[in-house]
Amino acid sequence: MQIRILFVGDIVGKPGRNTFKSLIDELKREYEPDVVIANVENAADGFGITKKIYDDLSKYVDVLTTGNHVWDKEEIFSWIDDAEKILRPVNMPSEAPGCGFRLLNVKGVDVMVINAIGRIFMNPVDSPFAVLGELIDRYKDVKIKFVDFHAEATSEKQAIGWFLDGKVSAIVGTHTHVQTADERILPKGTAYISDTGMTGCHDGVLGFGYEEALERFIKAIPKRLKVCKTNLKLDGVVIDIDENGRASGIKRISKSFTQAENT
Repeated sequence: MQIRILFVGDIVGKPGRNTFKSLIDELKREYEPDVVIANVENAADGFGITKKIYDDLSKYVDVLTTGNHVWDKEEIFSWIDDAEKILRPVNMPSEAPGCGFRLLNVKGVDVMVINAIGRIFMNPVDSPFAVLGELIDRYKDVKIKFVDFHAEATSEKQAIGWFLDGKVSAIVGTHTHVQTADERILPKGTAYISDTGMTGCHDGVLGFGYEEALERFIKAIPKRLKVCKTNLKLDGVVIDIDENGRASGIKRISKSFTQAENT
């Protein structure tokens, strides 16, 4: 038996949402995944997620993950506890609303999806190493575990990859929005990639217009970033996992969607 997981990299703004919704059925036909997961912390104008967007995107997926922008839309505090498909990072304080992991039953097998966040160049959170280690030990009978590790530093991502090798089935990096070419199966059977990339505009700076980004860098003047709309692509990975929780394959995907460029 094999479980196939399709993971979609950070969906950025309306262009990213349109790209995702336009391509997801095609990707499901092509790869026939058993589980679909997408990161949505940038889904609402690039910052956070609303209930309306959650309701819209959740129709296409099994789990939605987030990251450091999870709380950017204040309304989320009123609905996240009742939203069964969305995760906030598990190593945020336990007093925070929402949940950091979900258990799915796929083909009669338990599959755990975990969302965690890094600490380097991020707001203070609990150690992802300690929290993930405890959680994995607590659910040691669940053989298939998938981790979205939302972190800035590649060094921290690689370190947690080695820390989790053989303890989880897959760990994929998100947050930096640039797809890396280091996908592999680690020695003890864990699929790994430093960053899955992003879904949205690839003609700007991490999904946002380059004009505003340049002004911030060159003049050091605060400038609100606006989501850009051209060169739209969906980035992600497809991962195959056997019944023992060992990954047997990981494949990068990057699919263009030209029809949505002006939406």
